[in-house]
Amino acid sequence: MTSKPGTSKSENPSGPAEWAPATRLVHGGTLRSQFGETSEAIFLTQGYVYDSAEQAEARFKNEDPGYQYSRFANPTVSMFEERLRLLEGAEACRATATGMAAVTAALMSYLSAGDHVVAARAMFGSCRYVVEDLCPRFGIAATLIDGRDIEAWKAAIRPDTKAVFFETPANPTLELVDIAAVSAIAHEAGALVFVDNVFATPMLQRPLEHGADVVIYSATKHIDGQGRCLGGAVLSTQKFVDDYLSVFIRQTGPSVSPFNAWVLLKGLETLPLRVKAQCENAARIADHLAHHPCIAKVLFPGRDDHPQAELVARQMTGSGQVVTFCVNGGKAEAFGFLNALQIVRISNNLGDAKSLVTHPATTTHQRLKPEARAELGITDGMVRLSVGLEDAGDLIGDLDRALAASL
Repeated sequence: MTSKPGTSKSENPSGPAEWAPATRLVHGGTLRSQFGETSEAIFLTQGYVYDSAEQAEARFKNEDPGYQYSRFANPTVSMFEERLRLLEGAEACRATATGMAAVTAALMSYLSAGDHVVAARAMFGSCRYVVEDLCPRFGIAATLIDGRDIEAWKAAIRPDTKAVFFETPANPTLELVDIAAVSAIAHEAGALVFVDNVFATPMLQRPLEHGADVVIYSATKHIDGQGRCLGGAVLSTQKFVDDYLSVFIRQTGPSVSPFNAWVLLKGLETLPLRVKAQCENAARIADHLAHHPCIAKVLFPGRDDHPQAELVARQMTGSGQVVTFCVNGGKAEAFGFLNALQIVRISNNLGDAKSLVTHPATTTHQRLKPEARAELGITDGMVRLSVGLEDAGDLIGDLDRALAASL
């Protein structure tokens, strides 16, 4: 049905709730000014003016709708939050300056001294710092477990457990956690479930549909997807955002800039296309490397030989675009391989249109002690490849040349 000129959204029976994800990612949350711009406007402003002192008072008492200060909220940021909320199917979303700001704000806004958090030990190094080092400094006890082991989750839960936290798939080993099973355990104990969904993206996995309470993203990764800016997001119930997260962001200030929010809006428009193409490239590369004589092991959720292939099929709708593999040898061989690459670039970022590769033991997980890395299976020969949008044949040729030159 085509609406007539001047028809308001409320008069049009087709709205964001009925749109497919691809349509939501182009049109969802759009706010147009009086100029009727096609592309969303960037509101580069710190503050806002009021018609009267009385209106300013009402605005700060939340009795009058509108904006007060861009540390609290901003029209461009609101558009990004609403668009991502629609995609995720959450009640509310708040954007942050970075992915780690999202992780920290989500956990620290909710937890207090005397609380306990259980977390899967396989996670990004900075996330592990927040759980293992930062939380205990504020009287929040933390227990790290093997996230694949459901019995370990049951054993770790205590009467004071308020939250469980995990990545799935995890960085860089691509281990999965059974979201539904862990959510059932946590909810029985009265704890909330926090899931870092960066590697899967909202296109391939919806943690809220499996029982999670809070979903966290580094928008720096696939959502931007072109190496341009930093950003993060937390999605949950309206109650969680109102009671915990909003006041924390307002008072501590991990706010995303309006310009970055605008860039992230543009990234959301092409997210389905990019993720689909990257997954296809990653699948071809994983299959090729699995039969390469210079490769000791390949980890990829899209292959039948992934240790948790059944859970992948049950929980995810796609493989993801990260391939982790171990070259024969150790650090010297891995470094030789990385240094011989010509198309794939060395970088610790991921989710980019450009293929990026890193050596986790000396970058993203270098702060962990050797025994902790060994426990996670992060060897000196392990390499994490974030597959981009280049031609798959060119990427395979580049990998083959680098392997031949280094091993």
